[in-house]
Amino acid sequence: MLWFRQYYLGCLSHASYLVGDTTTGRAVVVDPRRDIVQYLDDAEGAGLRIEWVIETHFHADFLSGHLELAEATGARIAYGEAAAGRTEYPIEALAHGQRLDLGEVVLEVRATPGHTPESISVVVWEHADDPVPYGVLTGDTLFIGDVGRPDLLVSVGHTADELGRMLHRSLHEQLLTLPDATRVFPALGAGSACGKHLSTETESTIGVQRASNYALQPMSEAEFVAVVTEGQPAAPPYFLFAATRNREQRTLLYDQGITPMNLDEVLAAQRDGAVVLDTRDQTMFAAGHLVGSVSVGLDGRFAEYAGTVLTADTPIVLVGEPNTEAEARTRLARIGFDQVIGALDDYVAAFTTRPEVVVRASRLTADELAERRAALPGLQIVDVRNPGEVTTGTVPGAIPIPLPRLLAGAGELDPAVPTVVYCAGGYRPKPHGLPRCERW
Repeated sequence: MLWFRQYYLGCLSHASYLVGDTTTGRAVVVDPRRDIVQYLDDAEGAGLRIEWVIETHFHADFLSGHLELAEATGARIAYGEAAAGRTEYPIEALAHGQRLDLGEVVLEVRATPGHTPESISVVVWEHADDPVPYGVLTGDTLFIGDVGRPDLLVSVGHTADELGRMLHRSLHEQLLTLPDATRVFPALGAGSACGKHLSTETESTIGVQRASNYALQPMSEAEFVAVVTEGQPAAPPYFLFAATRNREQRTLLYDQGITPMNLDEVLAAQRDGAVVLDTRDQTMFAAGHLVGSVSVGLDGRFAEYAGTVLTADTPIVLVGEPNTEAEARTRLARIGFDQVIGALDDYVAAFTTRPEVVVRASRLTADELAERRAALPGLQIVDVRNPGEVTTGTVPGAIPIPLPRLLAGAGELDPAVPTVVYCAGGYRPKPHGLPRCERW
């Protein structure tokens, strides 16, 4: 009998899967996140043994948990054939058309390159002779309402046109040939920078996507490449880091405590190059924060935004509400940001006793901005919205630098000039009405 569960992590828009056969106890995990306890607990509760960890491709938006699962269970790590020879750890290369028998349940591998060259999809059959499969795990090839963008690897030697044409063929020759009733289970959902029209739904069917997905409508390969690559959001800079780390033999994630630091220790670490990352909500940060600290609240896409404004090799000191430090560290670890060296102990007492190191954030209304521009003719205004948002209109004279390119583009700005930064609506909080980060 098929045992199937989707694990959806709203704060990263990431879906992973545990698929097993209860008649034999054999199971696989597909596209796991790095903190793996939920897979282990559910497998144990269902009487399943995790024998395979299948990655649909080298993920860029999160650090995958294949190494952690292999260490914990002895499972083999598998990718599509095009990934062979590209990892520092041993893998099983799965051929197009290859079947993995778990018992009655059968997994069929289909090569679906396009988002990346090594991308695969995994068709799940409850029984080998069923006329319609239970579903297909599409990775980042086919989303609900969208398809995987083919332009992320341009910087590493692949053209968007080359990958886009591969993607078009993969969709039409491999996925759309499945029966309409086949369920579609992607690796990502709405909010991900790997697409532009991803739905808040976490599953669909081939038939629904055939009829409603803009990228699956009849068009030539060239038209497909043009429509899919147009208007894509700027990718966070940590994407290249994560994609590289997912091929490496890296340090495993272990549960460890957070070192409490007093204010003097935090300030000393800051002077030595550490970043003070304030995880409180934006209102609390605006009311008072340590000079030079960076605000990325936990009430939203915390890891993604931290990976946008910080670099992975930067030591991090956390400032936040009590008992949130472990959550912040885990969520940073999901994108490979492991350099958390400690957390400020009792920030309220520290801020109260040392007010000279605390500042308030200046937040302006539109009228106040107009007044500042009149009073300061040289005021520097920076628009950090995505390119697609900028096309709807911008403040006259603003310098457009999408937030994911702000670290690299900061040299375009004059640090000696008063500056106002604006985006679409302030820090973007809770994704799609979900809790802060369910089962963080």
